[in-house]
Amino acid sequence: MAQTRSEELQLKDSQLTCAAKTSVILPAYNERDRIGAVLAAVKQARLADEIIVVSDGSTDGTYELVAADPDVKAIRLDTNRGKGAAMYVGAQNTDADILLFLDADLVGMDGEKVDALIEPVSQNRADMAIGIFKGGRGPTDLAQFIAPYISGQRSLRRDVFLSIPGIDSVRSGVETAITRYFRSHGLRIERVPLVGCTHYMKEEKLGVLRGFASRLRMYAEIGSIILDGRRFRA
Repeated sequence: MAQTRSEELQLKDSQLTCAAKTSVILPAYNERDRIGAVLAAVKQARLADEIIVVSDGSTDGTYELVAADPDVKAIRLDTNRGKGAAMYVGAQNTDADILLFLDADLVGMDGEKVDALIEPVSQNRADMAIGIFKGGRGPTDLAQFIAPYISGQRSLRRDVFLSIPGIDSVRSGVETAITRYFRSHGLRIERVPLVGCTHYMKEEKLGVLRGFASRLRMYAEIGSIILDGRRFRA
């Protein structure tokens, strides 16, 4: 009898230990002024073995900044291909067992929080861990309380991530697509509170009008993924 996806992953889970290699991947688009704080936090973590930054068509010097850091593997995409593509390229450029994706504009992240996101997967308590802002600031706390699946902070196994159909073609709705895949296959998801953590809002980075327009595009893509029950289930 053919194994279900969940059974197949449980078999592979038995081979994972706390010594599994973990790569922390930061997809980044024009985050030169903000990414340094996140990199400093990752470098404090005990369980992070590798740091990869994928500059997704940045034009502000993000790639040049991270490429000068000897502790970072820097990858440059010549055009802005979207967050899903940047995450996929990062995953292709490592042999790590576990991936931890982090947004490049986090505020309040530290090494202990990075480790807390990795541990549920490395200890085989969960197939994916999702970080949820708590006590950072009101708007971002509320957004993730209402819709935790939009969080960009999550760890999962590399082989599972690469098996999600069409994930490299998704832009700002990539987190929703990942969560949909996990739920449709009955995989275990654990929420990890990130106390005191938040991120810059689109309106702060792009200005009110451009930021609001970007937010509307994000919501539209998330909505299309939620409404289309056939996507990301294969």
